[in-house]
Amino acid sequence: MKQLEQIEIIQSNRKTMAIQVKKTGQVVVRAPYWMKKADIYRLVEQREAWIKKHLKQLEEEQNNQIGEEEIKELVQKAKIQLPQKVSFYAKKLGVTYGRITIRHQKTRWGSCSSKGNLNFNCLLMKAPEEVQDYIVVHELCHRKQMNHSKKFWDEVEKILPEYKKQEKWLKTIGRTLI
Repeated sequence: MKQLEQIEIIQSNRKTMAIQVKKTGQVVVRAPYWMKKADIYRLVEQREAWIKKHLKQLEEEQNNQIGEEEIKELVQKAKIQLPQKVSFYAKKLGVTYGRITIRHQKTRWGSCSSKGNLNFNCLLMKAPEEVQDYIVVHELCHRKQMNHSKKFWDEVEKILPEYKKQEKWLKTIGRTLI
């Protein structure tokens, strides 16, 4: 690996070696005191593909970071589009809901409180329409089942029989947006 000089090695009283890729892109190797530097570098070279994969993922995540202006635009767009979707699907499901809030969140696409208030991530506006629909239906189904039981998923499936495709998108591509 050409970037060996950029790797931080921390030797301590441990039994195994671990490699960490920090959010800054820094690669940290933790190794036992007794391990020779040459052996550490050899193991790092053996894990080069893993390190490169994680560095690439980090770069993709950083490239997808958005500025304040774009967040404001996404919030405005979401405030127009998502309430329409909520109204449409709430009628189909036969449920009521409270307040709808749009935020820029780092970990969630949406949530539903026990009082029926709905929260949505403005980044949903960067997702395909079917994914937006899925998140809305998912949160509205919590008005019937405040859990992720089989009954809950049956409710989701009644409205969106192919919801698993949207879940897959969220776990693969969506993960890079949030």
